[in-house]
Amino acid sequence: MSKREEKPVNKIKRLLRRMGCPRWLHHYGPKKYELYQHIFAFVIMAVCRLSLRRVYKFLGMFGYRIPTFSALCKSRKRISPTLFQKALTLTAGQNHQNVAIDSTGISRTNPSHHYIKRIDRKKPVKDYIKQSTLFDTKNKTFIAIRVRAKPMHDIKDAEYLLKRADIQTTLFGDIAYDSEKLHEYCWNKGIQTQIKPRKNVKRGFYRRKQMKNYSEEKYHQRSLIESGQGGEKRKYGGFTLAKDWRAIRNEAYLKAIVYNLRLSSIEIFN
Repeated sequence: MSKREEKPVNKIKRLLRRMGCPRWLHHYGPKKYELYQHIFAFVIMAVCRLSLRRVYKFLGMFGYRIPTFSALCKSRKRISPTLFQKALTLTAGQNHQNVAIDSTGISRTNPSHHYIKRIDRKKPVKDYIKQSTLFDTKNKTFIAIRVRAKPMHDIKDAEYLLKRADIQTTLFGDIAYDSEKLHEYCWNKGIQTQIKPRKNVKRGFYRRKQMKNYSEEKYHQRSLIESGQGGEKRKYGGFTLAKDWRAIRNEAYLKAIVYNLRLSSIEIFN
């Protein structure tokens, strides 16, 4: 392996080793390509915004040995999301003091709106995938995500995300997360909520307890998660061209992981 390959490939190898992943993607499958070669190709896809065919040709030009684009298409769906969840947890760090929760949309298409206007075509239907996120406001890392094929209320994914994070002090959220059930869950875990209260809502027992320490000044730290989501979309794209649901979910995990690792095309190929 050349020196050029050592930095990006060894970083992925060390991450998989710390997670206790097997050497091969499938125990009974052909032993031609190792697991790290599949993951490396997916990481480059996310960083450089490439398709399966393009990443195969692109890395081949640089002398990297990776599976063909058809094999990558199959493996992206077959790899268990548990692997990506562990990788996301590992790259997010530990001891999350202040955490923000929010959701965003991922577009299923990526048309040129300027070209659509020029040819007098109708605008595409606004069909998008919903991604709910937990974000460490100090370390600027994604802690946990959940992807849904169709939009649903933000509060439905809150408890799922909180169970996958060790929050020490504070949870920030917008008005959509002002739920008595969420306040109760956080109170029992010793977490102070800084969630903007809704108006004309019946005050619950745990909501009143949490609101005693609510601070409008501290609440505005919640906007840091929007900066993180915007940064991820600008660097790695706010759309997906994948059609299979498992591929869409794993692609969302990969983008969050490479954001936590602060990977860019300059860092990888220098």
